Amino acid sequence: MNEKALRQLTAAWPGVEAGTKWEDDLVFTVAGKMFCVTCLRGPQQGSISFKVEDERFLEFTGRPGFIPAPYLARAHWVQIASAKPLPATELRELIRRSYELVRAKLPKKTQRELAD
Repeated sequence: MNEKALRQLTAAWPGVEAGTKWEDDLVFTVAGKMFCVTCLRGPQQGSISFKVEDERFLEFTGRPGFIPAPYLARAHWVQIASAKPLPATELRELIRRSYELVRAKLPKKTQRELAD
């Protein structure tokens, strides 16, 4: 999934913003909290990282094509080198689930504001 497809996927989700960080990464946030990162340039170009449920982290990192996300594995993030090993539908669902996991950790007031 490329930058344009990610932007289209997340465009209608409440509170989502996207911006470039660390020079090479496009970071998607909800209320300032990251839920998806894709590398735009360099050796990791095309990789996508996102949060998964704590109890499913080992399941995902045991799958071909998935690795613990550098710097974010302790927060139960995984990285895929490219979206090719996954059907597009599954990747969209995983990114949406990441958004939901991060959104659920926001303060209740912020969650209510996003629901309006």
